[in-house]
Amino acid sequence: MQLSNKEKRIKYLGFNDVWFVTGGILVLSFITDFLFSNNSFARYPFWEATINWSVSLMFSTVNWLVMRKVIIALRKKYPRLKDNRIRIPLIFLALVSSILIIDFIGNNLLGYIFDESYNHPLRSKIVLPIILISTMTMAIYEALYYYIRLKESIREEEQAKRAIVQSQLDALRNQAQPHFFFNTLNTLRDIIDQNTKEEAKEFVNRLSEVYRFILESGNSNVISLRDELKFAEAYIHIQKERFGNNLRIQWNIKEGDKNSLIIPMSLQLLLENAVKHNVISKAKPLEVHVEVSEGKLIVHNKITQKSTQLPTTKLGLSNIGRRYKLIADEEIVISKKGGTFKVSLPLLTAENQILDYADIDH
Repeated sequence: MQLSNKEKRIKYLGFNDVWFVTGGILVLSFITDFLFSNNSFARYPFWEATINWSVSLMFSTVNWLVMRKVIIALRKKYPRLKDNRIRIPLIFLALVSSILIIDFIGNNLLGYIFDESYNHPLRSKIVLPIILISTMTMAIYEALYYYIRLKESIREEEQAKRAIVQSQLDALRNQAQPHFFFNTLNTLRDIIDQNTKEEAKEFVNRLSEVYRFILESGNSNVISLRDELKFAEAYIHIQKERFGNNLRIQWNIKEGDKNSLIIPMSLQLLLENAVKHNVISKAKPLEVHVEVSEGKLIVHNKITQKSTQLPTTKLGLSNIGRRYKLIADEEIVISKKGGTFKVSLPLLTAENQILDYADIDH
């Protein structure tokens, strides 16, 4: 592998080690010179010291690059973190062997060039320190590699989890839309039975506007409360075609709260449940209160349960609860006390969502 190939350096070493190699070789060369010649620059004239240091630089460069090549070769063969127990001992054995071989060959070569005058009696004593220093260098490479691979492993695991959660959310969101369609068909059937043909046609026109909103919301897992209110108001407008003033919605939401986030179709589903399961007549009008309190959107109404229930998929509240759990690890609160049915939905912010959707694709 070429030292100049940045992509391969990062792939097999975990980081761009150009400056580490350059600085490390220089430091190692001066340490070798100090051990071998007791600091040539302090004992000899500059040019002679430079020659001695150059020899140390040569050994340091060859040792480092051979060690680096061995590390890369073994990482290609044993790339996984669980292979550390195989790779690290092999790296250490290769490191010791290469240092001994390079020292032997280098000494004989320099002895031949300098007519045996190069062989210094201290040379054998510096091999062990060089092995220790090289082992420390290898440990730095391995520590950085382990740290970076561990981060990658955690990131990949998180991305896999997010992908699974996203697929679950997609399924739940797609489940909510047929649920709405199922209930609106029941409503349309009642309108056809009880109202004129023109009123039924008007209902279908209004319904098309609502479905346009559903399509425009696309694949969003959260939307602003402001947009959800527009959707809910459009839905209520449709229901008023059927029930008139017998259906009353009391909105108590401040302008500042409308910037909060909410699960799409959640408010609409709660209003739909209220309409579906309660008597709505002139004698018993249905009044639903929608308000924000303590960071929650609260929907409540008096229970006037119908004697005959329409067919139901029983998915509405369960769907909302599961989506809140997946997106923000929040619970919706459902209560039936004093003849009142109340549901509290947490209002969300960008910070308290579990999924960071921008990271899923990167």
